[in-house]
Amino acid sequence: MLHSMSTSVEAATERSAAEVNEEIRALWRRSGGTLSTEQREVYQRLVLEWAAAAPQPAQAA
Repeated sequence: MLHSMSTSVEAATERSAAEVNEEIRALWRRSGGTLSTEQREVYQRLVLEWAAAAPQPAQAA
């Protein structure tokens, strides 16, 4: 049976944008500025999670 990795943000995570941002920064620090293929996948997941958690700007009426 094949399993695919979900690229969607898990609703149960519920971390703040600041928490996710800190994890993104730590990933870059650990990588020395160059991400491996596996690290890029983690980075992409974190960016999606950050975008979902980031405050949304108010819409102009």
